[in-house]
Amino acid sequence: MSRERSKIERTQTGVRLEKRLLKVLKAVATHHEMTLGDLLEGIVLHAFEGKSPFDADSRAFIDAMKRAYRLDLTAADSHRLIEEPDA
Repeated sequence: MSRERSKIERTQTGVRLEKRLLKVLKAVATHHEMTLGDLLEGIVLHAFEGKSPFDADSRAFIDAMKRAYRLDLTAADSHRLIEEPDA
């Protein structure tokens, strides 16, 4: 059964993200042939319902991208990140 598409209004935002995390997110979006914004919306909507947005194949791709971009952060690091001041 297919759901009707929802009409929405989007707004531009100036979100700052950790550099390696952003690289992995962009790679995942490209892999799924979607925009970064669409990917983030999907991740957040799944998280709000306590669901995982990724299947096993996507998780394997994400793990490969995390290794490629040396992203070693985990959920345990959330809210504990300190931004380096500009040199």
